Amino acid sequence: MTRVAVIATGPLATIQDLGRPGYQHLGVPRSGAADRVAMTLANRLVGNSEDAATIETTLGGLVFRCDTDTLVAVTGADTSVSVNGVAVGINSAVVARAGASVEVGTPHWGCRNYVAARGGFDVEPSLGSRSTDTLSGTGPAPLAQGDELIVGDAHQTWPATLHAPADTRRAGVVELTTFPGPRADRLTEPGHLFAGTWEVTPASNRVGVRLRRRDDDTAPTLTHRTNLPEMPSEGVAHGSVQVPPAGEPVIFFADHPVTGGYPVVGVLSATSVSAAAQLVAGTLVRFRPS
Repeated sequence: MTRVAVIATGPLATIQDLGRPGYQHLGVPRSGAADRVAMTLANRLVGNSEDAATIETTLGGLVFRCDTDTLVAVTGADTSVSVNGVAVGINSAVVARAGASVEVGTPHWGCRNYVAARGGFDVEPSLGSRSTDTLSGTGPAPLAQGDELIVGDAHQTWPATLHAPADTRRAGVVELTTFPGPRADRLTEPGHLFAGTWEVTPASNRVGVRLRRRDDDTAPTLTHRTNLPEMPSEGVAHGSVQVPPAGEPVIFFADHPVTGGYPVVGVLSATSVSAAAQLVAGTLVRFRPS
């Protein structure tokens, strides 16, 4: 049995798997990894099942130590990873020797990284998932300095590959593929969502990515139609683009509430939801109609 000692967490580090589907009717969001593409890749690199529990970091800063030799991999944002101070590649599985410290640096680009250990992190599941839900408090608490984690036994075959190519492309504007939303007709001009660019605000988190127009942006704003009755609250899906009265879109994210009372004017593709997980404040995005 491997024990992992948490030495530092950075701004936020949580345990995440693929979430707890099937409970939205009870008011419990799915939660799970914000960037599911990166999280499942980390698990594949160490030979885990794709839904094994990982550590999700926000803006780096995680340092941990394993008490036995452990195969680990870090994926997600473009960052530095080191074992006992020696740099190792991102998107690569490496053996951290017993007593070695592993450090995930502050990303050069992107927001979230995923740390997988062969066997998965074995924390107590809640409603069938080991994920931390930062909105409702379901699941384990965010990691703190001094925490100790258990790595489960590895029952999968040894991974077929220990490396995956890292995507180093850096778009000046991140494009998000967007399907039409069920309440787009509540806007005076639904097409204005796709005009110009939007800027990610510092208020963004695992609940939602909040956007605004830049002060120098001449693109039109979003306005609600005033000749319609007030909209009742209704269910909302992961990746929904909701527009509050101020006209600034919010992308509903991993820990989003299961209902909302503002119009959902678009829904991101699954790939674009993972891309949105890597957005940091100040990033420019453009909604691209599908």
